[in-house]
Parts: sequence; structure tokens; C-alpha cells
Amino acid sequence: MADMKVTVAGVDFSNPLIAASGTFGFGREYMEFYPLSTLGGISCKGITLHERAGNPPPRIAETPGGMLNAVGLQNPGVDYFIENDLPWLKTQGTTIIANIAGNTYEDYCAMAEKLSDTDVDMLELNISCPNVKEGGVQFGTSCTGVEEITKQVRAHCKKPLMVKLSPNVSDIGDIAAAAEQGGADAISMINTITGMRIDIRTRRPIIHNNTGGLSGPALLPVAVRMISQAYQRVKIPIVGMGGVSTWQDAVELMLAGSTALQIGTAFFSNPYAPVEILKGLEQYLDENNIASVTELTGKVQLW
Repeated sequence: MADMKVTVAGVDFSNPLIAASGTFGFGREYMEFYPLSTLGGISCKGITLHERAGNPPPRIAETPGGMLNAVGLQNPGVDYFIENDLPWLKTQGTTIIANIAGNTYEDYCAMAEKLSDTDVDMLELNISCPNVKEGGVQFGTSCTGVEEITKQVRAHCKKPLMVKLSPNVSDIGDIAAAAEQGGADAISMINTITGMRIDIRTRRPIIHNNTGGLSGPALLPVAVRMISQAYQRVKIPIVGMGGVSTWQDAVELMLAGSTALQIGTAFFSNPYAPVEILKGLEQYLDENNIASVTELTGKVQLW
């Protein structure tokens, strides 16, 4: 059987499948389906310096090939996470990533300092959430902004630092390079694409926030393209995400340049998605005489 272990920025994962932030909560709801150690890792629900209620409803809308969400980073705050969720998560036998979001440099740096003294394995810097009125996304859409926020947080962070990139930019390669220049140990990509649905009866947007982040299978070809572009620009590892719902999708994202993968929207329609993807991925590797899943990374042969 092929070796499924991967390493991202010095952090070991038992397999490349990570639950994406915002789709898995802090993992408790999924325990009834399988041990959380089935997953290579969990990127926890995005946390902010203080408790946040999120956006007013409705904040979810289905779309062809996916969904829109504008939850708005509802979470209990970093201190609650450290005291109540993290101790339990560390007993689950999987790698734990803390996803942090904020409105200011000071917010991000304060959280990085707090979490540096905990047992989290890695920090994921969320500068790409499109569903809040102000905050991370303002840092994530320009090269200067990405490099500066990464540099500032890097100075306060003792943990491996992964920067989550927005696809709502003109050149993803430049943005990835800016994160690397700022001191990121890894990048994760892509976050959601900003979209909108309208209720044709009321003529109002279905989502109260007007716009939301599009996720799900519709994102897959965009993610594959952007990961491939970033892989050609940076030397740091890429954790790929965007529309993964089958093992074939997982293979595509790895061939494009991903070292590991995050799975998100697929959980809502099929909680067993990672189990099925892992099984299919292992079978694919064995049938093709591939000794390690790491051999897939970046092996697309571009024309």
C-alpha cells in the first residue's frame, strides 16, 4: 500500500486530507460518522480575537454546482477556543490548524501570540474571507497588503504559518509570491469566489449580505488553474482546496501542485467524503505503482 503521509512546513499529516475551515466546525459534530483521526488534519472554524455573531440570516444559498455562504466568521473568540475546544481537539489523534481572521494588524498579531503558546500545530492566516464588511480580505487582494500582513504576523508567530489566498485577484501567482516574500511557510488556496443570487419574486438578493462566497464543485477548474500558476512561482508548499468532492478531484489538485488538500463543501452533502476520497486515492496510487502520495505533487505535464 502506498505511503499516504505528507509534510507541510515541517508539520506531519497522516494523510493529505484536511477538513477545511468553516465547514467542519471544531469537529465534534462529525465524530458520530468516524474517528477524527481518519483525517490528516482539521483546519478549525475561523476564529477572531473576540466572539463574533456573524452576519444576519439568510446567509446560505444553493447554486448550480455549489453554494453561496455569508456566515461572516461567527465564532466564540480565540480565548474560548484555547480554553474549551483545543484541549479536546488535541486528544483526537489528528493535526490541528488554527484559522485566524481579523480587522487589523493588531488583531492578527495578538492572536498569533496567544496561539503560539498553545498546542496547535500550525496557524492559517485567513486574509481572504469575502463575507465580512471589513477585515482580512482588505489585506488579501494586493501584493503589498499580502506581504505586509504576512510579515507582521510572522514576527509574532512561533508556529508554522500558512497564508490562505483569495481567488478574487488579478494575478494569483503574484499574490502567492508576496506571501512567500512576507515569510509564509506555506500557502492554502483557493478560498471562495464572490457571487450573488437574486430571488426573482422579491427582486432582492437571497443572501442578506447581498453577496457570498461561492464554493463546491463549480470551483474545481478555477482552483486547479490557480494552484498550477502558484506552484510555478513559489517554493513553499501549497495546500490546495476548491471543489474537491471525489478522489479524482484530489488527484487533479495534487498534480497541479498541492502537497495536501482541504475538503469543505463536500461535507454538507456527504459527511463520508474524506473516507471515500482516501480509499479511492489509495487505490489509484496502488494501481499506478506509485509508492508515495507525495509523488503526485506538481507532476502535471503542461503543453
